[in-house]
This record gives sequence, C-alpha cells and structure tokens, in this order.
Amino acid sequence: MRTNFHTHTVFCDGADEPAALVRRALALGFSALGFSGHSDTGFDPCGMAPERETAYRAEITRLKAAYAGRIALFCGIEQDWFSGLRDPFYDYAIGSVHYVEKGGARLAVDWSPEETARIVREAFGGDPYAFADAYYAKAAQVQAVTGCDIIGHFDLIRKFDEQGAMFDEAHPRYRAAVLGALDALAPGRPIFEINTGAIARGWRKTPFPSLWILREIRARGCPIALGSDCHDKNFLDCGLDDAAALAREAGFRGQVVLTGAGWAEVPL
Repeated sequence: MRTNFHTHTVFCDGADEPAALVRRALALGFSALGFSGHSDTGFDPCGMAPERETAYRAEITRLKAAYAGRIALFCGIEQDWFSGLRDPFYDYAIGSVHYVEKGGARLAVDWSPEETARIVREAFGGDPYAFADAYYAKAAQVQAVTGCDIIGHFDLIRKFDEQGAMFDEAHPRYRAAVLGALDALAPGRPIFEINTGAIARGWRKTPFPSLWILREIRARGCPIALGSDCHDKNFLDCGLDDAAALAREAGFRGQVVLTGAGWAEVPL
C-alpha cells in the first residue's frame, strides 16, 4: 500500500503545485496522498502566511473532489512547535520542532550544516549535548503543544550528522535526552514518522529516526508511519522502501495510514 502523508507544495517551501503531486502519486500507484503545508509561526520563512494557508485549503479541497474515486487525498498541516495548537479543519497534523530557544533567540535546527555548527559553537558553548537537551526538551512537548497525530522527524538534529561527527548516539547525555522525550510522548500514543526527506536532499543515505530509537518507540507501544517529507514531485517515493526495511528491522510489522474511516494499520 503506497502512501505518503508528509508532502509540501508551492504554498509553503515545496517546488510543485498540489495537482502535479497528485498526478505523480497516481503514476506511482499510490492509494492515498496527504498534504502537510508548513504552519505559520510569524518568523519562519517556510511557513504559510494566512492568505497562503487559505488558498492551500481551498486547492486541496478542490482536488479531493476532482480525484474522488481515483486516489484518497487528505489536507493536513505540519504544525510547528511555535505555532501552537493545530486548527481542527485539518484531517491530520504532523508535529515538528524546527527551532530551539537560547537566550531569548530562536535558532534553526536544520537550516544547514554550517548554521547548525555555528549554533552549537556560539549559543551552546561548543557543547552538542546541550543543544540536544534543548531540542529534545521541545520534542517532548510537541504533541501537547500542537495537538498533532504524527511526530515528525523525531531526531531532526541529526539531519547533517549521519556519520556521528557531532553527536555520539551512545553518549549517556544524548541517550538520556532521547529517552526522556520518548517517555514524555509515549502516553499520548502518537504515531512516529520514519522520515526519508534528507535522503532526497543528499544529506543522508538512511532514514531517521535511528534504528535504536525505533526499537525504543516500539517498546513503548507507539505506531509508525513512513513519510518522504516530499518537496519535489520527483522524490515523492524517495527512500520509502528503505524506511519499510528499517521499520521491519526494528521489529515493526505494519505502519498506520489515514483512511476515510480514520487511522488503520497496514502491513509493511
């Protein structure tokens, strides 16, 4: 069952019109496609300003009707921690942390390798584990703050660090920050996304979260969903087979997908 619920368009920072993504999804044999435009924070350039969000809602609503019976379409939102609670209009919400706070400043987590290194050096005194503490403290709150269904790219701070140059994932401080966030989130039974977006952009060769984190997610009884974090229709299905293989290695046998009747588990 081919699906993707993490998809961006020209209404935020994606390259394509929504209709082009629907046509690509049909060509790939998708049964469902969800759009998840970035929410407005008032400061993030990737977010949809109110007028853009209104147009986004109208276009996805139009496409739902136009493609009814051919593919199931859903209008979602990627709700940033700094945007507060999601609007009930949306079919679903992905909760994400793209910024941390330090000294009254909001600092981007995934802008570029150079920016991440600068933030660790200048805002956290060169201590990457202090940066991790700040990030996972926000991640621990993301479902409560946004009302999301899905936890987006849980370990996003490793987007540029696949080889572990900055973070040793076995370091006690890093593990404590991750496990503390998981323990805070698990009672809400959120869906955790296995995200392949950094593969499409050439920053990683593997999806995230890491395998050991996925095993911890499974141990806490939380489900998973595969998402390509698509910003370009040519990468709509990028890495999804790898994500399924990683999920199976972690012990998962199914993922959850959105249907007209709600979330349902399907085999990987």
